[in-house]
Amino acid sequence: MDTEQLSGQTETHLAEVFPGYFLHAQVVAPYRALVELAAESGFDLRLVSGFRSFDRQLEIWNAKASGDRPVIGDNGGPLEMVELTDIEKVRAILRWSALPGASRHHWGTDVDIWDAAAVNADYKPQLLSEEYRVRGVFFRLTQWLDDLISTNKSGFYRPYALDQGGVAPEPWHLSYRAEAERYEGLMNRTQLRGVLEQTDIRLKKAILDNFDEIYECYVCVGIESKS
Repeated sequence: MDTEQLSGQTETHLAEVFPGYFLHAQVVAPYRALVELAAESGFDLRLVSGFRSFDRQLEIWNAKASGDRPVIGDNGGPLEMVELTDIEKVRAILRWSALPGASRHHWGTDVDIWDAAAVNADYKPQLLSEEYRVRGVFFRLTQWLDDLISTNKSGFYRPYALDQGGVAPEPWHLSYRAEAERYEGLMNRTQLRGVLEQTDIRLKKAILDNFDEIYECYVCVGIESKS
């Protein structure tokens, strides 16, 4: 395990779980077991995201920062980013999108999932809270996952289950604890800052000027802070 794995700049730790989708090699079997377990209860579990590279995370971030991709507010609608200061823009993006180098998806231990059995074949999951809440198309999946996680039988949990004022709750986001905790233990603010200093990321000045606050509120969610 090295800096490149931690920040999504290599794929040496990955294996293909399904065509076109990759996870940490040690998470492939547990995730396939989760899919099979879900199928027994009538769910057709699918991945929106598994591993996501540093470059892909940077592309998402820069598209949101430049206005080429919408930034969603807590009400589920797009924010008017032009009305925000740079640090307000950073916080708005961080509500739903991790900093490049700090995404748990870099590790290959985390997945964003949906239930294809609950919708028409042409449905495109949006990963919005209302899809997973009461009366949402994936609410039954949410309930099933709640029960499964409470038993701790699958090894998966939700790292963003609660709203602590930083990252918004993500009921679709699961993490395989046994491997994820190893990466959590290596998270290092100095290392992450160094990566970002060398990166062509939009809103860089606002990020670096407020880096300690950002690290505590948006990176250290369930992760012990390290200097």
